Amino acid sequence: MIELPAWIPTHMDYEGQKWAERLFQVIIVLFGVVGLVWGYSIQQFSQTVYILGAGVALACLLTLPPWPMYRRHPLNWQKPRSA
Repeated sequence: MIELPAWIPTHMDYEGQKWAERLFQVIIVLFGVVGLVWGYSIQQFSQTVYILGAGVALACLLTLPPWPMYRRHPLNWQKPRSA
């Protein structure tokens, strides 16, 4: 397993996960509809697939890395009790 340096963030908070999931779905649906309309208008299904593939790539780039916008609401954990 690869160990990342401590200064590289590897987490999202729950609100960030919700936002990332919603953004991913919107991008996929938007590119799917645009690709379907464009592909139908020029009668090339391959263009639909290419546009949808570009949407998937863009959505992955925007939602998979833990960007700072997905880490704005950290959880406040309780302090451990001393024994």
